[in-house]
Amino acid sequence: MTQTIMNKQQVAEFCRRLPGVQEDVKWGGVEVFFVDQSKMFALFNLNSEGLSLKVEKELFLGYIDRPGIRPSPYLARAYWINMQAPYPMGAEELQALLRRSHQLVVSKLPKKRQIGLLI
Repeated sequence: MTQTIMNKQQVAEFCRRLPGVQEDVKWGGVEVFFVDQSKMFALFNLNSEGLSLKVEKELFLGYIDRPGIRPSPYLARAYWINMQAPYPMGAEELQALLRRSHQLVVSKLPKKRQIGLLI
């Protein structure tokens, strides 16, 4: 059975459908997906199609040991991973990671601001 691999546009569309997501282009070519005005959970380098997202501290080393996944430049200390297109995982796993990244960021917000953003 072949895995479905998402492209950049499909990843962006998926991110846009998560609760409370906004997006912006910053730093001369980085598409940023965020919640609550500034809390990033995923970003694309528009020049290289590199995707970065946040993972749990406990899973970080396991992900960066996988082929095609590396620590995200400038964000690795906060447990962000980076991968280039074609992304080295199937659509289901990547969507689950994006959802989890979104929820990791939402969970750090004050309880009052989490309303409507939890999945």
